[in-house]
Amino acid sequence: MLQNNKAVRDEKVIDFTLANSNNLLLIFTRNPEIGKGKRRLAATVGDQAAFDIYKFLLDHTVAITKNLYAEKEVYYSEEIWENDIWDNQKFGKKLQVGEDLGVRMANAFQQGFQNEYQKIIIIGSDMLDLSQEDLEEAFKSLEKNDFVVGPAEDGGYYLLGMKKFLPALFKNKTWGTETVLKDTLADLKNETTALLETRNDVDYYEDIKDIDDFAPFLKHIKL
Repeated sequence: MLQNNKAVRDEKVIDFTLANSNNLLLIFTRNPEIGKGKRRLAATVGDQAAFDIYKFLLDHTVAITKNLYAEKEVYYSEEIWENDIWDNQKFGKKLQVGEDLGVRMANAFQQGFQNEYQKIIIIGSDMLDLSQEDLEEAFKSLEKNDFVVGPAEDGGYYLLGMKKFLPALFKNKTWGTETVLKDTLADLKNETTALLETRNDVDYYEDIKDIDDFAPFLKHIKL
């Protein structure tokens, strides 16, 4: 009996390059505690609102990553929480190690490559302007490039991915400032690099004041 091989491809079927267990997504997160984290935002909206907004952003990050065809590891800032929003069946859990962000990221990437992952991408956990499709696009861009960068509007980046480890990316940066992206791209000037769309992350009240999703958290603000 002849089989009909002219099956219509469903556009929603995940690209085989994504359904590859050699892809690793690193998610850096701060343990959510009131009065800690999002300090620049809290200066305007208050500790409780900043805490609630951060938890809202964490929920969004879970939603856009839980079904991604990649291994996923959550790196906690302070301590590993076993029973939280990150499902132990879908997310590996580790602790950030190092005296600054660069060292902590470098350690996470190096461990991933030592574990024989071929494409590794890192994101934070506080980007509303990010989707599962964006992450899929980032992994696919590493098919033809060794690096991928998602520029942030504030001069940093919201995503960094690579197929080979480049130590310079994690050194001589003033983390949390507007020079990080420029200095990172300078390190990549001789590398094949894909740039994603520029996106806005959430650090200040001005970043969220006109976005409807955040309106419920800002009802108390009178400026």
